[in-house]
This record gives sequence, C-alpha cells and structure tokens, in this order.
Amino acid sequence: MDLPPRLQAMLDGAEGPARQKGARLVVDLALTSGASSFVEVADAHVSGVSVITGGEGLMRFLDDLTAEAAPGVSIPTTLNSAGCDGDQIDAMDLGRDGFLEAQMRIIEAYTALGIAPTLSCTPYDREPGPAPGVACWAESNAVCYANSWTETRTNRESGLSALATALTGFAPAWGLHLDEHRHPNILVDVTATIDTLSDMSILGDWIGSQVKPGWSMPWGPMPLIKGLDPSTSFAGRKALTAAAANYGVPMLWAEGLGPQVEVDASRIEGRLTFDQATLQQRRDALAPKGVVDLVVIGCPQASLEEIRATAAAVRARAEMGAVIPDQRLWVFTSRENHALAEADGSIGVLEEAGALVLKDTCPEVTPYNRERFNHLLTNSMKAEHYLTSGLNRLPTSVADIEACVAHAFDPTLLDGPRPTLDERSHHVPTSNVAYRDGDCTLSGEGLASQGTYRVQGRAMVTDVPITYLGYVDRITGQIDERGHPLDGRAIEGTVLIYPKGSGSTVAPYVLMGLLYAGRGPVAVVNRDLCPLSLPAASLLNLPYAHGFEADPCLEVNDGDLVELVREAGGPVRLTVLERAAPGA
Repeated sequence: MDLPPRLQAMLDGAEGPARQKGARLVVDLALTSGASSFVEVADAHVSGVSVITGGEGLMRFLDDLTAEAAPGVSIPTTLNSAGCDGDQIDAMDLGRDGFLEAQMRIIEAYTALGIAPTLSCTPYDREPGPAPGVACWAESNAVCYANSWTETRTNRESGLSALATALTGFAPAWGLHLDEHRHPNILVDVTATIDTLSDMSILGDWIGSQVKPGWSMPWGPMPLIKGLDPSTSFAGRKALTAAAANYGVPMLWAEGLGPQVEVDASRIEGRLTFDQATLQQRRDALAPKGVVDLVVIGCPQASLEEIRATAAAVRARAEMGAVIPDQRLWVFTSRENHALAEADGSIGVLEEAGALVLKDTCPEVTPYNRERFNHLLTNSMKAEHYLTSGLNRLPTSVADIEACVAHAFDPTLLDGPRPTLDERSHHVPTSNVAYRDGDCTLSGEGLASQGTYRVQGRAMVTDVPITYLGYVDRITGQIDERGHPLDGRAIEGTVLIYPKGSGSTVAPYVLMGLLYAGRGPVAVVNRDLCPLSLPAASLLNLPYAHGFEADPCLEVNDGDLVELVREAGGPVRLTVLERAAPGA
C-alpha cells in the first residue's frame, strides 16, 4: 500500500512524536483491515474524557502524548462529555476528593493537543449539523446517529483510533466508509405502539440484545426497522440509536423515516418482532419498585426538545406550588443546548422548581455519592446500561419523562426497599461453544507494527463479545457481566480469544490501564477485526491477531494451552498445544 506523502512523513517523525504515534496506529489499522487506500477526514470526535471511563490508562497515555511540545491535531476535533460540571461541582457532591483536579488534567491535555473542549456526547446536535462525507467519531451513540440519519459516514471508532485520525487527518478507507458494507443484516417488525422517548429507547436496546453469537456481522448489527411512525421526532431518533449502540449497532434504517435502503436477502441473519407484549414486559421489568433517590434525564445529553418536555412536566406541578426537594432531578445537556434553553426560559423553569441543570457531563460518566444515591430513575436505556455496570454499580430503573418528574417531586411516591442489581432484568447471551478435541492449528493475520513474537498461555475463550467499559473491572481485570460466559474471571495472563469488543468506544483505555498495571492478557485474538481492541494492542505492543480461516472462538476450548507465533511480519499461527479436559 502506498501511503499519502504527508502520512508517510508523519510516520517517519517529521511532524513530531504525537503525530508519529497517530500515524503508526492509522497505518496499523489500514493494513490490518485490508484497506487499499486512505481518506482525508473532515473532522473527528474523541471519546475517553471522564476520570471514571478513561482511568489511569487514559491519563498515562495523555501524559506520554503531551510530554514534548509538538504539533497536535490536524483537523477540527471535538471532545466528549466529562465526568462533572466544573461550575456545579459542589452541588453534585461527588464524594470523591481530587476528582475535579484529575478531570481538569485530562481536559487540559486534550486542549494542549488542539482539541476543542466541547464536552458533549452529541456532536450531531449543534449548528451547523454534521457535514456530508467521512468523519471519524468515537462515541457510540453519535456514530449510530450520524450513520443512520445524516450523510456523515463514520466507522465505530475507538477513542484512540479517532485521536490518531485527529492527529494525522487520515483514516483507512474501510468498513462503513464503503457502500458495500452499509446493508441491513437484521429485519425488525415493530407491532407495538411506541408512545414515549423511553419506549424508543427500550426498543433500541432490545434489538441489540437479541443478536446471536452465531450471526455473521463483521461490521456490527445493522437493523432495518419496520412499523415506526414516519413523523418520529429528532429526540425519538436519538433515543433509538443511542440505546441500540449499547450492543454495538453502528447504524440502522427505519422504513419511511430517514434514508432508505434496499434489502439483500442473502445478508439477513435474523428477523425479530417487537410486539406489545414484549414492550410491556420490558416496561414492567424496568419500572421502579422501591424508593427512588435521584432522577437523571439527558443520556445522551438532552436535546432542546427533551429539555422542553422535562420543563413542561415540571411546570405542571410547580404551578400548583410543588417544589422538587433536595435537587432530586438532574438534567444533563450540552453548553449549546443549555444556552438555547436558558434563552427560551426552560432552564429557569427547571431551576426555580428545584432541579439541577448540568452541562459538560452525562449521567453515565458521572460518579455518584453512594451515601446519598442508591437507586436512580431515568428515561434512557443508555444510562441504565452503563449505570448498572461496573462504572457505578447503581440499581437503575426506567420510565417516561412524566413518571420521572413525578418521582422527582415526590420521594414517597414509591414505598419499600430500594432494588438491588441482582433484581434487575438482564439479557443473558447465548453461547454456541461446543467442546473440541484433536489437533488444531489456525493461520491468521497480525499488525504491521508487530513483526516477530512467540507467546504461550492458557486460552480464555468466549463466542460472546466483551464490553470493556463497565463490564471489565479496571482494577482486577475481572469480567463483571451477569450472564456472560466469562463472568467473574480475570483476563490477566491469558491468551484472550473473543469475537470482538462491544459497547463503549472507550474500551482501549480500559485495556491499556490493565496492561500498564500488569493485569492484562498476554495476547488478544479476535474473530473479527476489532477497532476497540486493536488500538491498545498497537500502541502498547500487545500481540494481536485476527482473520483466521476458521473461527478461533469455536475451534479453541476455554482453558486450552495455546501458542501464538509470528515470524518477520508473516501470518500468525495459533496452535493448541494441549487440550483442556472436557468440562474443566
């Protein structure tokens, strides 16, 4: 592959160490993905900002990247949500000493690289809107929104790969940049009546959770949905795509709503029906059943429509003299929408009634003071997905905005004990793994920057994707996802074999933090090329392989002793040296 002259110069170090690191990752991703060319990217959006998402891996990496004064980003680049609103840190009462200082250290490092500290997870919800063409965005909800409803094309980048493109201005032409990969692979019939934004959120999350490990979806689940109201609002489309992104959906289509697509029956892996009974079952399972401590609205950050809807529900009670006690309602939004809502009076309505309106942050990346809050209520399945994860381990219920506001005003609306995480309804992935015996040697591909290595270790194997953010403990390295085949087990010292990563685009920083602390695997093997795993492996030289002629998740048993060998940049050979005992 011929590199663009400027990218080659960056790779050679002509534009400083930061851009050289970015160029190395961009080239690794291009060669590994089989891209035949590069594209010049118009803009980038970088994730991995909050202290509780990026953690030590992020801070150490940024310290290294900014250690020498050198040119930073090459293209306009925006920044994802932080972990707090610095102007309201006292009202948030996080109960964590030094959190604001650590958060500012991260933001200042990004700013030193020339990244605009927009601190918003909704780069599509601002003026002007997303430009047509190729972008490089790392925020799962934004990726899904842009690909689904706009003419912007972006792969589901990790925070690291988006940063690499921001530094260089180049990305490989691959994945969802290309027409041949932008096709539905699931058909969804919606026969339920979708009444609220929370219903749309429930639908998106439900679709992603139905994906079976055996379905072939190298670019992720991409549903075509039939039965939605063609007049669905901006906020409804936002709620749908944000929740679908929980399970790695990078784009979707809705018949009669937004861009349309022809169906190629040969690409369809499954057909789903979301009926009234399914919707009601999810509503009932997610509804609050004990005392609610705090209500959070705005995940992703609230649009002007959502702020106004919340303010209208608040006004109806405030006009009767009711007041929200103890600021039990937190509304999260971007600086842009905060200014618009302040101008139209919505912020005044909320704050005068006792709500706390926060900017620059988002419910899922904020730490909560557990001496005050042990049961949250929200209208967002994206918030529920991550709040209940290892990020906060907070029991979280879901209801529509009207119900959320009612609970904010009246702490006694529900009597009884707060729920626990064990009581939460949780999707249990289905595994297709069966024990394999006999010899096994597979040939695959590696990274261009990794020439020769030989690694041995016990295989830790699953055919269910791994979600690093929130579902892999960043201190112990244990997988913490109820129902996952590897739940409760540590990845340290293993040859980790799984299809690909899912969930948040901050995954590489979690893996990097574990590698820095000596808690990571000795090698990573993916069935599908994984833009969430690859960047950490590339930058920290962790042996990485993918693209085997047979699925390593099915050919290698969990617990097998395996060897991973590569010589002089050639193919990667994965050999089973010793089979684990059946049932071990």
